[in-house]
Amino acid sequence: MSAGIVTSASSAPTRRDLAGSPFLDAAWGRRPSRLPVWFMRQAGRSLPEYRALRADNGMLEACLTPDLTCEITLQPVRRHGVDAAILFSDIVVPLYLAGIGVDIVPGTGPVVERPVRTAADVDALPDLDPEQAGPVADAIGLLLPELGRTPLIGFAGAPFTLASYLIEGGPSRNHEVTKALMRSQPEVWHALMAKLARLTGTFLQRQIAAGVDAVQLFDSWAGALSERDYREFVLPHSTAVLGALAGSGLPRIHFGVGTAELYGAMTEAGADVIGVDWRTPLDVASARSGGVVPVQGNLDPAVLFAGQEAIDADVVRIAAEGTRCPGHVFNLGHGVLPQTDADVITRTVETIHAQPVA
Repeated sequence: MSAGIVTSASSAPTRRDLAGSPFLDAAWGRRPSRLPVWFMRQAGRSLPEYRALRADNGMLEACLTPDLTCEITLQPVRRHGVDAAILFSDIVVPLYLAGIGVDIVPGTGPVVERPVRTAADVDALPDLDPEQAGPVADAIGLLLPELGRTPLIGFAGAPFTLASYLIEGGPSRNHEVTKALMRSQPEVWHALMAKLARLTGTFLQRQIAAGVDAVQLFDSWAGALSERDYREFVLPHSTAVLGALAGSGLPRIHFGVGTAELYGAMTEAGADVIGVDWRTPLDVASARSGGVVPVQGNLDPAVLFAGQEAIDADVVRIAAEGTRCPGHVFNLGHGVLPQTDADVITRTVETIHAQPVA
């Protein structure tokens, strides 16, 4: 366990009996009863029921109103029959809860009121008190009885991705301000990352205390880094987050976009499952990560627009690659695209469930 992040085993809830869950069995490298599947961004704009519900509610409001969060999280489970639910949230939610000025602007994404670029800026950032995440915990409390024997995955953005948003002030194509600060002011960089690791750890621990069954640490922008820079500037802090959760007994999924050269380092950070985007075959990614942990992925989200025959062919290929890994949870290689036909997703789940497991 890393210094600065405190775990609290005494706050852990009584766990639901999820013995035989295909998702949890695969995540722990056991042979599941069927190939499990869930989709990143399975709850969201691809569902007409979501669009209707969100018509009068902003993104942060939907993430922090427990009954809305509960309903949105449940929608894809009801519709698609996936093997796990992912808590509906956004990577900037813990920043917002801590009191950092951030908003999610439609068509743009997260926008930070005051970018963080100096030691004074870092010192001024507040920590997250677990009680500030109460609305998220309340949503989990509503979800658990509704989900029955379907596992619930908790969620948080990784320190590097949060740091990039805070430094750039919003989304960035090249992360030039982030990389410049990392190289020119390494002491400021590491202070910021350490603070974000504590914040992220607190946020995930609050979800674990509320009863989630697994967690995913999502590093959207880590693929912008070389392995050398990742190991020096990011790995210690992602390790701090995942290490603080080791005593939970829950599978820890670590996912990044464009991270083919980083799978080994990301696994070293403490991943029990390594998420793989669509660019790398699963068995190749597994070998790069050391061949010791299950993989999650990795259908290209765009293939869901190609017609069912093409989709099914890719599902068969990916499922076969997964049999050559220590375990496999089927997923997309990134999130469901907003224009995706929801009925296509449902049919794809049926195809995935029909595949043989190793």
